[in-house]
Amino acid sequence: MNTSDSNLDSTHLLRFIFDRRRTFAVIGTAALVLSSIAALMMEEQFKSTVIMFATPQHSIGEQFYEEVKRNDLLEYGETEDAERLLQILNSDRIRSRIIEKYNLWSHYDIVQGEPGSQSLLGKEYNSNVDAQLTRYGSIEVSVLDRIPQQAADMANDIAFLADSVANKLRNDRAGEAMGYAKKSLEQVQQEITSMEDDLGRLYELGVYDFATQIEGLNEQYATAMAKGASANAEKIRKQMAQISKFANEFNKLSNLIEAAYEREAILKKRFELMKLDAETQMPSAFVVDNAAPADKKSKPIRWLIVVMSVTSTLIFALLALLAAENLKDSPAA
Repeated sequence: MNTSDSNLDSTHLLRFIFDRRRTFAVIGTAALVLSSIAALMMEEQFKSTVIMFATPQHSIGEQFYEEVKRNDLLEYGETEDAERLLQILNSDRIRSRIIEKYNLWSHYDIVQGEPGSQSLLGKEYNSNVDAQLTRYGSIEVSVLDRIPQQAADMANDIAFLADSVANKLRNDRAGEAMGYAKKSLEQVQQEITSMEDDLGRLYELGVYDFATQIEGLNEQYATAMAKGASANAEKIRKQMAQISKFANEFNKLSNLIEAAYEREAILKKRFELMKLDAETQMPSAFVVDNAAPADKKSKPIRWLIVVMSVTSTLIFALLALLAAENLKDSPAA
């Protein structure tokens, strides 16, 4: 029963369309002409792409100054590195530089300063410039423009600026760390200088190495006493008493300055590590394919626009005519 009703409905619909074939032909022809004109008037755009892989942002100084290498500067980045680079590619820093370099206000025919002009420019930029992860873990930067060469130049510049911005962020961060390391190093060096001055004063008083000196004087004192040289033994005893006055200060300074020398060596190493990170430019991505000017337009696909326009118009016309037919056949209230 249901199958029979369905067949009747299908037959009724086909009969309905057939009876109004001239109407649909007129509507379809009109849609064909209008959509063709609209498609021909649409501006052609050319697409250029750059393919790149993100690199891990490891410390460069670590590779030179650490004995154990935990990371490899030449390896490909993980998904996290690619997502971090993607954020940079889509950042305002790069967008503003591209807009300024290529004068996109004028290029997109947007009057700067008018209400809503910033939003309009942002929408136009985002519709023409795109950076996204691919299923292979790489990043694809694509640019659409009516000038093929400009599309290629913009895509290559965006990839280049990603390196510039990533390096600046890393250099700035390492520069701050280097500043702290330098301050700590200078403080330790000042402490060492002060302790060396204090030790120099003790050296002038004849205290060079308390433990060794006392041991030697004890032997001399014992020898003098054994020989019965009381005067010489008393002289040695007074010398030991004089040195012993500075025992605590000498031992304390010796321990402190030894620890300070160790801290200085560590801080020097850290400072050199941070300095290398702050001053070195390293690529944030491996560019697999640079952008080249396209020799074939990417948009618009005119035949597809025409087909979609005609199809949607005919469907809308069919629905409108069916609705009108149902209203006509329905009993009056």
